[in-house]
Amino acid sequence: MILCKPIGQRLTVLFLSLFVISIVNISAQDAAAGKAIFTGKCAACHNVFKKMTGPALMGLEERGKWADHKELLAWINNPAAYMAKDPYTQGLKAEYGSMMTGFADVTQKDVDDMVAYINAEVANKNAAPKPGAVTETADTGNQNAIIFGVISLVLGIIALILMQVNSNLKKMSDDSEGIVRPEPVAFYRNKTYIAMASIVFFVFGGYMVAKGAIGLGRQKDYQPEQPIYYSHKVHAGINQISCLYCHGNAWESKHAAIPSVNVCMNCHKAINTYEKGPKLYKENGDEVNGTAEIAKLYQFAGFDPNNPSKWDPAKAKPIEWTKIHNLPDHVYFNHSQHIRAGNVQCQSCHGEITAMDEVKQVADLSMGWCINCHRQTNVNFNYDSTKGNKFYSIYEKFHNDIKSGKMDSVKVKDIGGLECQKCHY
Repeated sequence: MILCKPIGQRLTVLFLSLFVISIVNISAQDAAAGKAIFTGKCAACHNVFKKMTGPALMGLEERGKWADHKELLAWINNPAAYMAKDPYTQGLKAEYGSMMTGFADVTQKDVDDMVAYINAEVANKNAAPKPGAVTETADTGNQNAIIFGVISLVLGIIALILMQVNSNLKKMSDDSEGIVRPEPVAFYRNKTYIAMASIVFFVFGGYMVAKGAIGLGRQKDYQPEQPIYYSHKVHAGINQISCLYCHGNAWESKHAAIPSVNVCMNCHKAINTYEKGPKLYKENGDEVNGTAEIAKLYQFAGFDPNNPSKWDPAKAKPIEWTKIHNLPDHVYFNHSQHIRAGNVQCQSCHGEITAMDEVKQVADLSMGWCINCHRQTNVNFNYDSTKGNKFYSIYEKFHNDIKSGKMDSVKVKDIGGLECQKCHY
């Protein structure tokens, strides 16, 4: 009986410890899920600690009504409807010049996870390091690579010096013993040295070629100057022209396509001056004359604003836009499959396009970037006969697992999104 009490106490402590650990693990999992959602949907416009296209998200629960996560969900799902009756979000639009893109597929759990991730990031930043703790430094891998390279170079130089010293000592020994040997071969004719230099050259050259091949076609931050200064911020942001009005092919086909001059002229037959919008600036700070840019459009269209009735659309010349987003020829990507079937927002890949004047490539569009998206993105499954994509009705196992509670969602990876032949042919 005397031993039972300590054992019981120990078991109680053990169970309590396991319970606490499970709670911590659940919290960590929520924060991890929130990070994935934040990276895929929010990071293009928001940072936890600093302002970007949108406000910093640190302390967001202290703003507006967003201590109630249901209010935050309503804002994320439908910003236009929420902003119509909320002064705080109206002020956000006035401050940042554009309204946030809505994400109708975000759920209450997603919002809770994102807030958990944001709060965890704030807590990690505010946490003071413990005495003697080793703080992580940025770019540790790069620093280690540089140190390794310097050490290798020093060791190589030492090896060459020792080889030369050995050769000189051998020559001195032979001279003292009266041994006559042929004159040493110059280092640039020495086969050993030539072989070593060749090996080093091919190893280094192979490394550089492989590194260049891996980065081939990745044009992150590529921002060419276009023949006409076209501001997506003015068109898609301030004037809220739908992306699909100009890039309607993205809804129907593989390519998003560039709109023809005639599509531009649907509006600019009437709009021939730029007066009411904000001032436009190039990336180098030079101010842009918006009216002069519209005049360039008229030159391509063959349009005379003084005689609009005489315009012949058939005589319009295509504008030679510089393509920004390119994928390798062996990669298959279908815009309609992502936008129409997958309900993926344009900003997920192209960044906050409604806040850009001169467009640039935001994501590196690498294979790893695509795969991570497929691992994290939910599929709009057909849960019943009235909603969802009916194509997914063939996945009977997943539907049964959802009904039984084994799965709460289906990711793209679950329906073959990681199979090589889906994207490569």
